[in-house]
Amino acid sequence: MTLPFALPPEDRETSPYTGFTRAHWEATADGLLDAAWRWATPGRALLDLPGRPSASGVRSDGLEGYARTFLAAGFRVAGAEGKDPYGWLDRYADGLAAGTRTPGREDAESWPLILDHHVRGQPMVESASVATGLRLTRPWLWDRLDAGVQDRAEQWLRGALRHTPSPNNWYLFPHAVAGFLESVGRADAETARATDRAYELMEGWYRGDGWYADGDGRAFDHYNGWALHLYPMLHALLAGDPGLSAHYGGRLREHLGGLSLLFGSDGAPVHFGRSLTYRFAAGSAVALGALTGHTPLTPGASRRLISGSLRYFLDRGAVGGDGLLSLGWHGPHGATLQRYSGPASPYWAAKGFVCLLAPAGHPLWTATEEPAPSEGPDRVLALPAPGFLVQSTRADGIVRLHNHGSDHVRPHEGESAAQDDPLYGRQAYSTATGPTARGNQADNHLAVVVAGERSHRRRIRPLGAGGGDGWGWAASWHLPVFASGTPMVPGMRVESVTVVRGRYELRAHRALGVPAGSRVEQTGWATGRDDALTSALHGLHGWETHEEVRAPQGTAYTNWAVLPRLAADARGDVVLLSLASLTGQSAPDPLGPAVSGVRVDGGRIEVDWADDGSTTRIGFEPLTVAHGDR
Repeated sequence: MTLPFALPPEDRETSPYTGFTRAHWEATADGLLDAAWRWATPGRALLDLPGRPSASGVRSDGLEGYARTFLAAGFRVAGAEGKDPYGWLDRYADGLAAGTRTPGREDAESWPLILDHHVRGQPMVESASVATGLRLTRPWLWDRLDAGVQDRAEQWLRGALRHTPSPNNWYLFPHAVAGFLESVGRADAETARATDRAYELMEGWYRGDGWYADGDGRAFDHYNGWALHLYPMLHALLAGDPGLSAHYGGRLREHLGGLSLLFGSDGAPVHFGRSLTYRFAAGSAVALGALTGHTPLTPGASRRLISGSLRYFLDRGAVGGDGLLSLGWHGPHGATLQRYSGPASPYWAAKGFVCLLAPAGHPLWTATEEPAPSEGPDRVLALPAPGFLVQSTRADGIVRLHNHGSDHVRPHEGESAAQDDPLYGRQAYSTATGPTARGNQADNHLAVVVAGERSHRRRIRPLGAGGGDGWGWAASWHLPVFASGTPMVPGMRVESVTVVRGRYELRAHRALGVPAGSRVEQTGWATGRDDALTSALHGLHGWETHEEVRAPQGTAYTNWAVLPRLAADARGDVVLLSLASLTGQSAPDPLGPAVSGVRVDGGRIEVDWADDGSTTRIGFEPLTVAHGDR
């Protein structure tokens, strides 16, 4: 690990897996803050970090730099009971005074106004970090401000209560603002409306298994942890509200039962969904569960997860030589980003520092680290609410997420392949691989090729998920859509079932209404030529050819990638069956001998396994999936 700031010595006695302690988290926060503050404006209101501007513009990006680093400083100072050896809060106090003096003015310091989400609405996002930072540090910052600065800050923040958020987790930003204003005696009808509206929407978005949809659609991703669980639970904690804590804490506990398996043995979160440049914020819900007691994890396992994730990114170059968090995953990676990403966007990683609210004597820091769930026996976990099937293997510590329920299509949007999103539309994701970029061959994808155009998977309709001891399944269907030519073929649909056991992934598809002259393709995992991973794909039924294809733009894990691909001519209704594998073993056993028999009769499939003589049975109409003795 080479960093531009110093970390304490490792402690392998209490932290045998990561070597990290609470002091490492403090040192990381201080190091990141120090580097970011080198880019502050003279009045300290904006942190204009270097890099390509976001779609919201440079001034909004500067506010983002201030707000998101303030969140890190808030957790850092509040966790130290007000001790602030580097004077972070004085800087943020100066910046607050300067930024709110003439909001909306085009000068060197003024903050942009908070407007509706479609009118350069990013400041609404940042208002939540400003409000949370002020709430965390109230005795040492807010209570010492001049009354005029307090009034100006309130007026700026109230823009979040008076304008329309984006129809998703953004409704929690006015909620965070309202919670702060109420905590300092400035509650009124506006704050009550913002709070009530957020809670009302949260009830509608909750889908079970501890998972919220990010809005009215079916977007399930890391926003569950670093937004949808974080804001209500943090508010309940800071407000000392036992009723809210019990209500949202029960959901957090259930969420962590699944989320805790989505970290590999190397600390990596599963690479899935948008805003992945927030990196170790993925562990914020784990930390909050340990802090509040609403968790199924032991303190040692919780610390293993959060410190493992922090160390994973520090070890792999997330912090550049200038001390700044880069836009990307390991280092810079453009395909990981969204158009709203700007130079300061990665600093929502600050949410990971919520762990510092646990004092040094808290069990989160005093207990000895224990293995992460992915370091135990092989696991298969079905999560029907989001439509996920999670598969982890102890031999290589890799976790795979088979996606049969999460997409990024809002209810009012049509299905357009022009909006193809590699971070949601693929069949599977992992902690060791990333999806290939747009324009490259799509990994983990079933494509129908019509008139030379490959189809995309946009809106995903879940059909169920389940399983038993050592095996699991998930299923969905979608309408193939095309970026050019005909946008959709009438009557054509694809039904998909994934069954996993051990390292094996049985992928079954039934494509209906395929026009004459078409082809079908199935791809596997994308890996680098020189890494230690092995991606394998073996056709069991319906496939004619096997080849290796290239993805020159690579993934977040490798600059250049290759992936296996099966193909066959098709027309009408076809059933396709393959066996896939991603493993850290350099020379795994070939996939073919793993299956001793395959029988396909219309929409019914039987697959016999060679290792124990068991049989997997799949029926498409009606959908049935079973596994057991022959």
